[in-house]
Amino acid sequence: MKIPAGPRAPPYDAQSINDTIERALASAGIDTSSGPMRGVTETIRRALDPDGAAGMSPSPGQQDGVIDVEATVIDAVDVPTDDVVKPATEKAPAAPGSFIKHEFRSRAGARPYKLYTPTRVADEPALMVMLHGCTQSADDFAVGTRMNRLADEHGFMVVYPEQTAQANSSKCWNWFKPQDQARGAGEPSLIAGIVREVADRHRVAPRRVFVAGLSAGAAMAVVMGETYPELFAGVGVHSGLAFGSAKDVPSALAKMKGGRSGMAGMKEASADPARPGARATRAVPTIVFHGDRDHTVQQSNAVEVVRQASEAHQTSSGGTRLTESSQSGETRGGRRYTRTVHTDGSGQVIIESWVLHGAGHAWSGGDPKGTYTDGAGPDASAEMVRFFLALPVTGYADHGL
Repeated sequence: MKIPAGPRAPPYDAQSINDTIERALASAGIDTSSGPMRGVTETIRRALDPDGAAGMSPSPGQQDGVIDVEATVIDAVDVPTDDVVKPATEKAPAAPGSFIKHEFRSRAGARPYKLYTPTRVADEPALMVMLHGCTQSADDFAVGTRMNRLADEHGFMVVYPEQTAQANSSKCWNWFKPQDQARGAGEPSLIAGIVREVADRHRVAPRRVFVAGLSAGAAMAVVMGETYPELFAGVGVHSGLAFGSAKDVPSALAKMKGGRSGMAGMKEASADPARPGARATRAVPTIVFHGDRDHTVQQSNAVEVVRQASEAHQTSSGGTRLTESSQSGETRGGRRYTRTVHTDGSGQVIIESWVLHGAGHAWSGGDPKGTYTDGAGPDASAEMVRFFLALPVTGYADHGL
């Protein structure tokens, strides 16, 4: 008698493979619950489970062809293989100061933020405004950048505005939307409102407010320097994009890829600025970090940030060009880098740019307990603080504007 053969076991653990893929997509900040990526994950599931494929119905995106723009991740569209990406932690870094959550509300909406105050605060302290990347939180970003430890050393305060899932499903700052690239409305208005609230309550020193960010947060930091130049004395850009780089999701993805879109059907997307004539005009001192193996936001975007900043300073100085010089080095962790400084006629460094050779999409010198960090260095946080605190206290600031 021939024994009926049962279902043939696949030569692989389909569920395990599927779970691994889901974790990889999540670590890159890709939303698989809606939008175009839902169709991709459904296809993967059917491929891994052929016996159950016939009974599966097409996803909503496959049925009507609608792309959920709000759910599309702007900060990370593929998984970097050379980044040090660790699970997020929701615990604030151990430090002697206070790390307290607040909420800011205005006609533009509401956003939570966390404020770190060291035990010893300088009279009229400086204020660092830190804008996290997609899928990150204030706590995660504080851990990864170690900025609170530097606040303990130097006596400044640190504020971490936090994006909400309601505003962007992957908690990306919406740097690519026209309404969030202008003064007086949208997310720039909310971030500026948080800064003014903290500055007024804690007597922050005028012209000692600095803004920095990673990826989508870095792109928004550039927006803040352009839209509220009276508020910020310096801008830190880690793995970010230039002002006016995009006007929507397709143009943002194309620009992040250096002109190539990472989505099917968008191979011919233009790499030109999405907003003709949009350029940075505010001469705000800027420091830039970017890995030359960043496949999430191509390093060509850092070149554009530096070019915009240089042109803005040249215009503000009546046409005088900045003097440029470069040096190369290697950290103890083995990371090679090239540091370029742009100085004005008095020898003051106005723009500083670090190219991190072999680095991917991660905060340089960060703590591995945070997400998207690269411990090989150099220490981007320490270098940004050095750059900011060395700037002359000039100009004006009106926190009430």
